[in-house]
Parts: sequence; C-alpha cells; structure tokens
Amino acid sequence: MNIGQLIVVGIVMLLGVLGVLVPGIPGPLVVWAGLLWWATTERSSLAWTVLMAGTGVLLLNQVLTWLLPPRNPREAGAPYRTLVLAGLAAIAGFFLLPVIGCPLGAVGGLYALERVRLGSHGGAWASTRTVLRAVGLSVLVELFACLLVLGAWVGAVIAG
Repeated sequence: MNIGQLIVVGIVMLLGVLGVLVPGIPGPLVVWAGLLWWATTERSSLAWTVLMAGTGVLLLNQVLTWLLPPRNPREAGAPYRTLVLAGLAAIAGFFLLPVIGCPLGAVGGLYALERVRLGSHGGAWASTRTVLRAVGLSVLVELFACLLVLGAWVGAVIAG
C-alpha cells in the first residue's frame, strides 16, 4: 500500500473517531471499514491480525454500548458544542497520554468549557457531573474502542 492510500485510510479512520461524537454517524463502523480496506489491500499476517483484534474490540464495544443506558445530551444541560469540544479534548488526551488521557481529556475539557460558560466552580462541576451521567460513559467507551483500534493500526503501519 502506498503512502497516499495510507493517508486516505487514516483520514477515513479519523472521520470514524470523530463520528463517535456526532449522533447518527456510525463511528465504529467507519473505523472498521477503514481497517478492513487496509487489511484487504495489505494482505499480510500482521494486517489480518490487527483486523481480527480490531473487529473483536469493536464488537465488544457494541455489546457494552447496548448494556449502558442510552445517551441523551439534550437533558444534560450543556450545549452540544461543549460536548463536541470535550470529545476533541478526549482525542487529544489519548494521543498525549495514551490510554488514560482519553477520559482525563474528556472530563478536563468538559469542566474547563463549562467553567468558562457558567463562570463558577460549583456550577461547572455540577454541570460536568450531570453531563457525565447522561452521556459520558457510553461515549467514552465507544471513543476509547475506536481510538484503541486506530492506535493498533498506526502501530502496525509503523511496524510493518
């Protein structure tokens, strides 16, 4: 696979990760489609192993998402823009501090945005807790699964 195709596959997978933050876009499915495209083009044992592991992670993600309560951002009180920016902070946190940076970035970003919007620590913390209860866990599980698959793909591209 040439560098141009790898870049396009990476863009597709990043769009899938961002799709987790947008209701109605099947983020994990888009990530898996990018991984499938890469594996069928690459045709190496490493590519097939990453595809099988990624498929397992994304299937486990679907089971966990079904078991968690449904997300309803409108009842949480925070503007949708705040939720999207907190999700972007989670993505940045994952790459800055692998694995634990995702939830830290999400919660920290959400609190900081709510602090700016509401102006007080008490109001921002109460709003952050409410949002986390309403949407946080299911979104974080889905986002973490997609980022884990993306990270495995990046590692396989670098290694192979």
